[in-house]
Amino acid sequence: MSLFHGLSAFPITPANEHGVVDTDGVMRLTAYLSANGVDSIGLLGSTGTYAYLSRTERCRAVRAAVKAIEGKTPLIVGIGALRTDDAQNLARDAAAEGADGLLMAPVSYTPLTQEEAYQHYKAVAEVTSLPLCIYNNPSTTHFSFSRELLERLADVPNIAAVKMPAPAEGTVAQELAALRSSPVGKLAIGYSGDWIAAEALLAGCDGWFSVLGGFLPKLAKAMVTAACKGDVLAMRQYQQTLQPMWALFREFGSLRVAYAAINLLELSNAQPPSPLLPLPPKDQQRIAGALKACTATEYK
Repeated sequence: MSLFHGLSAFPITPANEHGVVDTDGVMRLTAYLSANGVDSIGLLGSTGTYAYLSRTERCRAVRAAVKAIEGKTPLIVGIGALRTDDAQNLARDAAAEGADGLLMAPVSYTPLTQEEAYQHYKAVAEVTSLPLCIYNNPSTTHFSFSRELLERLADVPNIAAVKMPAPAEGTVAQELAALRSSPVGKLAIGYSGDWIAAEALLAGCDGWFSVLGGFLPKLAKAMVTAACKGDVLAMRQYQQTLQPMWALFREFGSLRVAYAAINLLELSNAQPPSPLLPLPPKDQQRIAGALKACTATEYK
């Protein structure tokens, strides 16, 4: 399976209160995901708290992941940064450490114009030979890609994919059909927002960029497999099982839930970076209940 297709699992990046990455923790998580058959690992995505880590610590995380997976699973590395030259350097770092692909969000403080975003992506794509995925995540970046901008970016060499959020209007199937009938269709088109995963997978998207896959990889992979077979009944059953988890994602944000879930599963004991706070015990109990239902399904 080619890069940016199938299940891309996005783990947290364990680090201490000073933002120093726990490389052993990164190795454990990425080795776990690789051993459980994910199609790629999305390191340093939003779930991987890239925005809270220095360039040095990002390098250490990539180095640890590459060492852990030993080429068995493709590694996609997030390189989002405020400055274009910083993003270019992060792209070079990721390539030097052995990454297979790149993922970049349009990070900003001053809101970007469509032209500024285009020039930013073009400049970064020009300094790397690695395939780059456009990270369209308006809930965190507060930037929305116009269709025209996506079409322009689709013609930029080395830009190979786009990671889409839930559509603002209409269904995923409608949006996906429209994108594929446009110049954007030359890109691999994947979706995030795990609660729409079943809809996106059954609509035939190329990839699922999954927070759930970062801590329940078997279940997420089973969903991808069922969708590829067109097993609508199985997908409905998975969705029913996952409704409590999706509700928690929406209520608290998937990042906070991911940290709690990974700790409850004893895959890590990391806490989210300050000023983000761990969820209180009563909410962690709700996550434990959702996990119990999910793990019962995962290991059937």
